[in-house]
Amino acid sequence: MLAASVMPTGEASGVPPRLVPSAVTLEHYRALFARLHLTRAFLNSAGLAAAVTLVSLLFNSMAGYGFAKFRFAGRDRLFRLLLGALVIPAQVAMLPLFLMLRALGVINTYWGVVIPGLASVFGIFLVRQYALAIPDSLLDAARVDGAGEFRIYRSLVLFLCAPVLVTLAVFTFMGTWNDFMWPLIVLADDRLYTLPVALANLAGEHVQDTELMMAGAVLTVLPVVLLFVFLQRYYVAGIMSGGVKE
Repeated sequence: MLAASVMPTGEASGVPPRLVPSAVTLEHYRALFARLHLTRAFLNSAGLAAAVTLVSLLFNSMAGYGFAKFRFAGRDRLFRLLLGALVIPAQVAMLPLFLMLRALGVINTYWGVVIPGLASVFGIFLVRQYALAIPDSLLDAARVDGAGEFRIYRSLVLFLCAPVLVTLAVFTFMGTWNDFMWPLIVLADDRLYTLPVALANLAGEHVQDTELMMAGAVLTVLPVVLLFVFLQRYYVAGIMSGGVKE
């Protein structure tokens, strides 16, 4: 894919196909940003992915910590009910969710993309399993020292849960960055399009330009790969520790 994106026009679709470009050119990348105006879509995707990641970390960490360390009526039943929701395909909820967002008046706005990502069952489960390993004695000691519950969450729990939060951040960013169906449903204004939606429209117009399509695919994959490389150590630590049982 990377090699095809820097090939001269027509070389990637030649017969026999080439694995190495005869000459390296960045013309296709320049065309994406200058002639086809994908800069706005790229920034839209980056902004939405960052926003959804931040708010989901906040809500998922609060909910996961609450299920792990607070006792309240129906806690275990509610958690099992949430886990049961994992078997429901996301497509089943799209129409009801769309109708709810339309009633709120956030269709064709970025809020229509952000609100469904505020929390996820998987994120709550991941944080909850990790938070179970936090010693109750440590939390009790903080309470004895006069720390309130929010202070404990902000200063202690978030720090101890950093590995699993990084893992969740990678998952959430990847999912939002690569999401095609929901932004396509919610966003009607082409100025609000995310990168996958904009590239899908581009594919219909330039289906024969293989090199241009490969350049667009590289732009879609590159940020996710870089994010994973930089956060790999924390990501693996979170995955290894996220399966702690009671």
